[in-house]
Amino acid sequence: MRKAVLTVLFLLLLLPSQARRQPRYPFVRTDLNYLQMPAGSAPDFQLFCRKLDTLLLTGGGDVRILHVGGSHIQGGTLSDRLRRNFLGLRYGIAGGRGLVFPFSAAHTNTPVSYNSSFMGIWEGVNCLKPGDEKLGLAGMAVTAQDTSARVVIDLVPREKRLLQQRYTFNKVDVLGGGSLEPVLLLNGRDTLRGVGTAGLRHFDLPYYTDWIQLAFTGKGSYSLRGLYLDKPGGGFSLSEAGVNGATTDSWLKCDLWEQEMHRVMPDMVIFSIGINDIQGADFNVRRFKANYRELVKRVRRVNPRCAILFSGINDSWRRRENNPHTRAVEDAFRDLAKEFHAVFWDWYQVMGGSGSMALWEQAGLAQADKVHFTPNGYRLVGDLLFDAIMDEYYRR
Repeated sequence: MRKAVLTVLFLLLLLPSQARRQPRYPFVRTDLNYLQMPAGSAPDFQLFCRKLDTLLLTGGGDVRILHVGGSHIQGGTLSDRLRRNFLGLRYGIAGGRGLVFPFSAAHTNTPVSYNSSFMGIWEGVNCLKPGDEKLGLAGMAVTAQDTSARVVIDLVPREKRLLQQRYTFNKVDVLGGGSLEPVLLLNGRDTLRGVGTAGLRHFDLPYYTDWIQLAFTGKGSYSLRGLYLDKPGGGFSLSEAGVNGATTDSWLKCDLWEQEMHRVMPDMVIFSIGINDIQGADFNVRRFKANYRELVKRVRRVNPRCAILFSGINDSWRRRENNPHTRAVEDAFRDLAKEFHAVFWDWYQVMGGSGSMALWEQAGLAQADKVHFTPNGYRLVGDLLFDAIMDEYYRR
């Protein structure tokens, strides 16, 4: 089947080109840009590749990725670059947009790939300090206290670029709960009521759209944990779940994370959690590994054959010097990948290893805090990760 896929892609001129166009920098170790399999094999990743085979060869099937992390992921540029690169493999394979969240109502930044806005009064919490709220897959919740509260999700991306992928949907799942009833306002005026149980309200729209307005009826309050935007027919989709400052401890506070993952049912989870774990002086590598074990187990209880990709962490500075915990975290990721027969992408070594963040900053790819990247930097990281995944895919 491998030969058939490659032949069809070549004949249709659909081989990915954008992933090979990234600028070359002397400090980026492209020779190390590959997926590692410390256990010697990764059968669940191979299953992911076979599902991708079907999608690319026939245009049918359903391939879903969930990308989890902190501010690197909440910003959206890295995940969106991965999403666009995968969609560039074959015309017409776009599936649903997946998980989105009204970040503006929580008074924090929305990923660059869509817009959110709100009306009324909302109170927000996240997995760093969830309080009494039960959190789910998005790691955040916003609570409306009356029917004046509304949110709008608009899938037109804020980064204005030519030939942008446009996402439409006609199915909406509202994740949350409370005594208020969530409704959708069609064309800004007609009310559409949903069906479902506590924790999830499903809506079938009478048309395809790229934006939605959520409102409420009744009395009381409602805690909104996100929306899942979908359409029939399958295809490729990538959902990001990122919370600024989130650690492995933070994500374990999301009591409904496993429950809501059933809605996404990912074929692969990319874990990019770790950079925030090592920012404090009390970092404990044993606890870090134990936390990740629990996160992976939660994923595998939902989908026992879900591929796991640990993306490692980037070079970073803490207190004006290179973070001393980076190598311990890298070793921990390799141990975890071996334990779970998963794959590991060594972000730290690929970007150049110790001290490379300063070089990325000089090249306009990293911010002055030497922890975060610029938009161009995140796009480069996304291209490098995509290349590593696809190189392994074609190598099979």
